[in-house]
Amino acid sequence: MSPQPAAARPAAYEASAPSCFITGGGGLEICREGSEAEGVLISPAPCAFARGVQILRLGRTEAPGPLQAVFQGQTPIASRRRDEPCPERRATDSRDGGSLRTGRNLDALATTLPPSADRFWVDLPEERAPTRGWSEPTPSAEGIGPRDPIAVSGRDWAGEAYSYVFLLGQERVGAAAPGNDAPEGRRRRGRRQAEPDGAGAGPADVRRRVQIEARTLDFQTFEIRTRTPDGYGLTWTPFEAGSGRGRSDPPSPAAVIDETGKPVASACTAPAFETHGLAGSISIVERIYHYVYTDVLPEDCGLPPEKRRTALYLRTAQDLAGPKVWSAARKLAGPLPPGTLVRMARGKGMQRWAISYTCQRPANAPGGPVADICLQYTADMNLDGIGALKLYADPVEAGRSPAYLGLRSGGDGSGRYDRSAHFWMTDAEGNLDTPLIYPGTAGFLTWLDRLAPTASGRDASSLYGRPVYWASWTVRRIDAQ
Repeated sequence: MSPQPAAARPAAYEASAPSCFITGGGGLEICREGSEAEGVLISPAPCAFARGVQILRLGRTEAPGPLQAVFQGQTPIASRRRDEPCPERRATDSRDGGSLRTGRNLDALATTLPPSADRFWVDLPEERAPTRGWSEPTPSAEGIGPRDPIAVSGRDWAGEAYSYVFLLGQERVGAAAPGNDAPEGRRRRGRRQAEPDGAGAGPADVRRRVQIEARTLDFQTFEIRTRTPDGYGLTWTPFEAGSGRGRSDPPSPAAVIDETGKPVASACTAPAFETHGLAGSISIVERIYHYVYTDVLPEDCGLPPEKRRTALYLRTAQDLAGPKVWSAARKLAGPLPPGTLVRMARGKGMQRWAISYTCQRPANAPGGPVADICLQYTADMNLDGIGALKLYADPVEAGRSPAYLGLRSGGDGSGRYDRSAHFWMTDAEGNLDTPLIYPGTAGFLTWLDRLAPTASGRDASSLYGRPVYWASWTVRRIDAQ
């Protein structure tokens, strides 16, 4: 059975169910009625944030299991005293990619972000802002700058004990190219407000994204994959908190290499806060790692960053510790709207791929064309079925789809929503899983809303202090099987 486009239910039915549609080649129905569970995962302090929260179920109940939250958080402020209040904060340096944070949790508490700690980051010195009284990161030496982490088990079927985390760093590539200037709408008066995942930057600092790699046995201590001193080999270097403050240089990660000998890097360069590409997911099926991600179409590199269309790509691997990890990129679907984020994994208890992606509701949907998260399933595990899915209605640039989940949480109170950096709960192999407290559901989703009010009530940043939400969804079989 070949995959079919998601089909929306009649508008009269949508009045009682925010989102109801057919997927999975006509064999599945997703219908999120108002009783479907949602909630707040975390309301960060003004100096903190959480984005891209992956909840990972490990194959053991003792530490570091059963659940590990893995996400991108704020860079630590080393000089803050214990009695000093948490300051309002912004990111002003493009090398401040935040930190990798992890925390262990129990199934009964899956809907609450567990206590977490910074695992590795870039050490950035600080300056005191004379008119505001708080500290902000300032330019520093190159470092890890971890963004968009993806965690997955090593080859446990071969006795490997390590888990791996792939992240995105940035490397400088020279002066600005035509078409790479920040859009006028994002320019600020005076000091520019910038965010690790993309608001406003000057054209002088032009970079591209590269994939970097870390491994761990316990999700508390990590080794970063780096170059050997001669620059030709690869080695694993432990990250030690405090390195770079006069004691030793922080480890400089090596870009992950594919089978052609090229680094896994974004197709286009851009100003530092406007880079895009390589964010996605990794899942193991039949002992093969599937890295699915979006990147800018090469033919769009000359356009301003906010106008660059994307496509969905696949790379595979059999050993994450090898010198050349991934296969060459294979295009699965596209073109997709600019800035699209796609996650893909095997569905829970199914031989189907599940694909979640950023989208807008159709104009005639309840609430109008607001940001949502869309979800579709393929008819089977054939990868060609992904390209056959119609992810967006025409025109594709509008990013609208009838396969929206109808999420209710978040927003700024006036009907606007952001719903960015979504992820979900997976098993150790990166495939869909759910908390034991929601046994009948098909998935557990997390997302950040950069428009939702902060806990402090202030809007100094569009990232720091913004809440992260969670929601579940249910799939019903409607085919004759």
